Amino acid sequence: TEFWNTIVDLAVRYGLSVLGAAATLVIGYVLARLLTGLVKRLLERAKVEATLVSFATHLLYYFLLIFVAVAALNTLGVQTASLVAVLGAAGLAIGLALQGSLANFAAGVLIILFRPYKVGDFVKLNDETGYVSAVEILYTTLTTLDNKAVIVPNAAATGSTIVNYSANNHIRLDIIFGISYGDDILKAKQIILDEMAKHAKVLREPKAAVGVWELGDN
Repeated sequence: TEFWNTIVDLAVRYGLSVLGAAATLVIGYVLARLLTGLVKRLLERAKVEATLVSFATHLLYYFLLIFVAVAALNTLGVQTASLVAVLGAAGLAIGLALQGSLANFAAGVLIILFRPYKVGDFVKLNDETGYVSAVEILYTTLTTLDNKAVIVPNAAATGSTIVNYSANNHIRLDIIFGISYGDDILKAKQIILDEMAKHAKVLREPKAAVGVWELGDN
C-alpha cells in the first residue's frame, strides 16, 4: 500500500542517518570517557592539585559531550552552524554576567598551579590572618586564631600581598615590653634574655636579640 511504501521510503532515507547519529553518540561518549580518564591519570601523575584535576577533567568531559552532540546532529542533517553561533553568544553572555566569578576562577587556577600557600599554612590574605583550611577553585577558606571561618575570594587573595608565615622553617616573633625612664635598660634586656633562655620553644640559633625600639612619651 501507499502508506507502507511511504514508511519504507522514510526508513531508507533517514534510517542510515539515524543509525549514524546513534553510532556517533555511543562512540563519542565512550571516547570522551576514555580521553577524560587518560587526562586525569596524566595530571595525577604530574602531581597537579586534586581540585584542579577534578575541574579540568569535568570541563573537558562536558566539552567533548557537546562536540559529540553537535556531530550527531550534523549527521542527521541538522544545520549546526546556527546552533554553534547561539551557544557561542550564550557563552559570551554568561561570561559577561559572571565576570567576578571568572576572575576568582582564574586566580584559583594560579593559586593551585603556583602554590603560594597550601592547606595548613598560616597566612595573611587580604588583611585576614589564619590557617588555610581549604583552597577551592573560587575561594580560599581561613580559620582564624579565634576559630572563625573567613572566606576570601581568590581574586582578592592574589590581588593583595600574600604573607605566608609557614613558608620557612623559622620566623621571628617581635614582642614589645614597656619600661619607665627610671629603669635600668641593660638590666631589663638581661632579664628578658634570661627568661627566653629558659623557654623550651625559643630557638638557640639564631640567638634572640633585645634592643630599644623607641622612646615613648612617658
